[in-house]
Amino acid sequence: QVQLVESGGGLARPGESLKLSCVASGSIRKIHNVAWYRQTPENQREFVAEITTGGTTNYANPVMGRFTISREDLKNTVHLEMNSLKPEDTAIYLCNAHILSSAPKVGVFDYWGQGTQVTVSS
Repeated sequence: QVQLVESGGGLARPGESLKLSCVASGSIRKIHNVAWYRQTPENQREFVAEITTGGTTNYANPVMGRFTISREDLKNTVHLEMNSLKPEDTAIYLCNAHILSSAPKVGVFDYWGQGTQVTVSS
């Protein structure tokens, strides 16, 4: 089995920064593309950012220039550095990864974490 665990969320004031991490563990052979999504208070799930196996990144327009996604493959970890936070960034941030796993069966599967809450308020 594979698990994704997010961390780093919390309360921030507008203009401040937070750094989220997503750690994968379990029967992992290779981590392919990894993305961050967010679930807003209005219960909308939005794409935030993605990083490919080769390190190519893609961002949603609302976060471009403020957020940076990166990966540390040796640690099975992906980060999301969030700068210049705005109240509209308030959401539960979820990690999504396409992982080649070896158990319970070999194959590339789609995994989600439970999410970490980010609240931006003065």
